Amino acid sequence: MNFNIERPDRRLAADIQRHIDNLNKPKGSLGRLEELALQICLVQQTLSPTLQHPCHLLLGGDHGIEREGVSLSPREVTWQQMINFTRGGGGCNMFCRQHGFHLRIVDVGVDHDLSGVEGITDRKVRRGTRNFLYEPAMTEAEYEQTLAIGAALVDDCAAEGCNVVSIGEMGIANTSPSSIWMSLFGGIPLSECIGAGSGLDEAGIRHKQDVLTRAVATYPMFSFGFTAADAIRTFGGYEMVAAVGAMLRAAERRMLVLVDGFIMTACALAAVRLCPAAQDYMIFTHCGDESGHQRLLDVLGARPLLRLGLRLGEGTGALCAYPLVDSAVRMVNEMNTFDKAAITKYF
Repeated sequence: MNFNIERPDRRLAADIQRHIDNLNKPKGSLGRLEELALQICLVQQTLSPTLQHPCHLLLGGDHGIEREGVSLSPREVTWQQMINFTRGGGGCNMFCRQHGFHLRIVDVGVDHDLSGVEGITDRKVRRGTRNFLYEPAMTEAEYEQTLAIGAALVDDCAAEGCNVVSIGEMGIANTSPSSIWMSLFGGIPLSECIGAGSGLDEAGIRHKQDVLTRAVATYPMFSFGFTAADAIRTFGGYEMVAAVGAMLRAAERRMLVLVDGFIMTACALAAVRLCPAAQDYMIFTHCGDESGHQRLLDVLGARPLLRLGLRLGEGTGALCAYPLVDSAVRMVNEMNTFDKAAITKYF
């Protein structure tokens, strides 16, 4: 797929900053909220930004590499949790209810028949990716299909009036492809990108590192030169590639993208490697406890809004950060300027 993503026009930046500086407060006193407000105003090209019909995409998929024992959690947890989400019992459910997000639960590649489960949108490409220790995780056709699925999901949200989307994932073993993407796209030794995932001990982490090192070595092109698409389809999960497609379409449609934890930050990095301008539409919501997440953010030059020690996934960090995004918008729209408040400008 081709995405036509344009960077926000910065000619309005001076007017936006002037308005923020003239709100009745010391200049810069609302810190990151002011930076966030500037970004949102630029994305929406207005001095009166809005947040409309926020949507949360929860994407599920399984990974062939899980068969190599790289995750503490077994594969069946993916489909079990997907069903749990339909009953409102997940962390993402709670936060979606709290913050007024419309939740869409989507099966992109779960290794289980969920077609008859009410509340799950069936967009299954295949029952789990192939084991990338031996062959690419997906074919080129599947890669294109999965990008298109993510893009279409965002189109559906936009049709309902959405202009801010968050994305979460459910996929046992998806820290493994995320670590490889981090290494390849960030130029970081793979050993420094691998963590405990859902709770591996030191021996488990060493085994995971051995498996992933051998997997990357299976494809000599990654030692000499490769395209972003090569790395994405060789190692990625269906839920991850759908997230990349969703991020790119959201940016193309000038929507805000709330980026969650380690997995979704790896997806954001993949999306930026495909289309660098997409990053202007991304708000990086938190830095979690997964090993390497801060370094992944550093590669993107991104500063997270929160540090809560989260590592649940599901998009929970993005949902928790949403009130800060809302506060930045309310600041621009609801605070008086010095002139309107009849207050002497004191800086």
